[in-house]
Amino acid sequence: MMKNNPTATANALAATTGVVYVACRILVSLFPDLMFSVGQSWLHGIELTRLGSWNLSLGTFTVGLASSVIFAWVIGYAFAVSYNYFSKR
Repeated sequence: MMKNNPTATANALAATTGVVYVACRILVSLFPDLMFSVGQSWLHGIELTRLGSWNLSLGTFTVGLASSVIFAWVIGYAFAVSYNYFSKR
């Protein structure tokens, strides 16, 4: 049975999340209306225009990137540990 290395899994998920976060930010800068529509469709049509306009400062970008990468690392680690636990059963 394959064992999943928790640290490697956590690192891979965190790195992937960081890349996707940066790519998303670039796409929002290049195609704001399209990305707004995509985001609204992912939220089942919730009216996002009531939330206000897009204004992502460098500080907000940095906090969002760091927190999403940290959260992804924790989830990746927990996934690998639980995978290893349940694969033994």
